Amino acid sequence: MKNKTKKICFAASSGGHFEQLLMLRPLMEKYDSFIVTEKTLYDTNVENKRMYFVKQVNRKEKTFLFKMIANSFKAVSIYFKEKPDIIITTGVMAMIPLCLISKLFGKKLVYIESFAKVTTPTQTGRFLYKYADRFYVQWESLLEIYPDAICLGGIY
Repeated sequence: MKNKTKKICFAASSGGHFEQLLMLRPLMEKYDSFIVTEKTLYDTNVENKRMYFVKQVNRKEKTFLFKMIANSFKAVSIYFKEKPDIIITTGVMAMIPLCLISKLFGKKLVYIESFAKVTTPTQTGRFLYKYADRFYVQWESLLEIYPDAICLGGIY
């Protein structure tokens, strides 16, 4: 039986960030939830989950700004269609518009820094740290960079 009190958006880019997000599958099953990820060749379909896709973003590409603007419009559309209470994200850049729009409307943001980042932060993590209601790191060494973060170890 799903808990209907909260609607949760699980958001991550494709690849490793998405794989980390899937480690939270028990939470996805417990709550009314949906997934937002990048549209890539990587197979990201999750059985029995509503999925939304945004453009893959690389800050070094010339089309970066246009893709972020397109993702911002898509994020607004997703937000008003789903009206999530909480965003849980493992990053990266393509998820920033959805996270900021949700915060603008007073929703909770939970950020989980990448397992691959042992001693240095991601740029998205560094940016969203100040907006996150809960910020998790998977390595104690990152507590020096994110002093208010919570370290519970790896999600694998």
